Amino acid sequence: MVNKKELIVIGGPTASGKTGLSISIAKSLNAPILSADSRQFYKEIKIGTAKPSLEEQDGVPHYFIDSHHLEDTVSSVRFEKEALQLLDKLFEKHNFVILVGGSGMFIDALLFGTDNLPKDEAIRAKLNEHYKNEGICFLLNQLKRKDPIYFDQVDKSNVPRIIRALEVITITKKTFSEQRTGKKKIRNFNHNIFVIDHPREILYNRINSRVDQMMADGLVKEVESVKHLSHLQSLNTVGYKEIFSFLKNEFDKEEAVELIKRNSRRYAKRQITWFKRYENAHWLEYSNVKEMSAQILEKYNA
Repeated sequence: MVNKKELIVIGGPTASGKTGLSISIAKSLNAPILSADSRQFYKEIKIGTAKPSLEEQDGVPHYFIDSHHLEDTVSSVRFEKEALQLLDKLFEKHNFVILVGGSGMFIDALLFGTDNLPKDEAIRAKLNEHYKNEGICFLLNQLKRKDPIYFDQVDKSNVPRIIRALEVITITKKTFSEQRTGKKKIRNFNHNIFVIDHPREILYNRINSRVDQMMADGLVKEVESVKHLSHLQSLNTVGYKEIFSFLKNEFDKEEAVELIKRNSRRYAKRQITWFKRYENAHWLEYSNVKEMSAQILEKYNA
């Protein structure tokens, strides 16, 4: 057993099987689960976020699922603060806590901290207005001109991150890249990262099947229920933006489904790239939950 409390991170791309594995580990170690999925925080959306049902949770306490409303945005900075406060309480009773999800920026925030850079709501609102009226190409051109180094590094489809960089640049009159400290904060717990790894073709088949199941479960109806909030960044995400376009008659349902599948596959590729940044991560070749659980538990003599 470890001397220091331990946060066990179960990561991987969308549809890789993180939920089943994390619940198996949590039950074996009597550990609660924190979600690091940036969409599962929100109460109003369920189908398109692949939240584990109460049956799937199987009695394991889950946190940061249905914890906030869509209009109460959870940034990585806020997640860091709230999750650390929660961990302090959970580690009073538990030696292990599980962190599960595919949102690398939120995992990084909890493990290593976020840069304490300035904010300005008015500037951010203006940048969001530019995005709404002129599109992402306008923002990318601004970023390329003002900070070519960060422009080369940033995920070109991650609107909140692009806007955040431009916000900081506007406030400080310095490039975003030179202000990112990269310094890791000291935590009072250890961590281990386990990443589920699938052959690409198998992962893509799992993604396609999940999208078909979401449609069968009523994704269109769910998106209709939050249509009045379509301007929120938290809904500018795969599975929702394509159905919003379908509801505006920009293309038919079959085209929307194919776009969701394509964009989900692209998102999975970006997730895999993010997890490859972790030098000491343990990559688990997907087999089944029992075998993968045994590999993880072996490290804790459990």
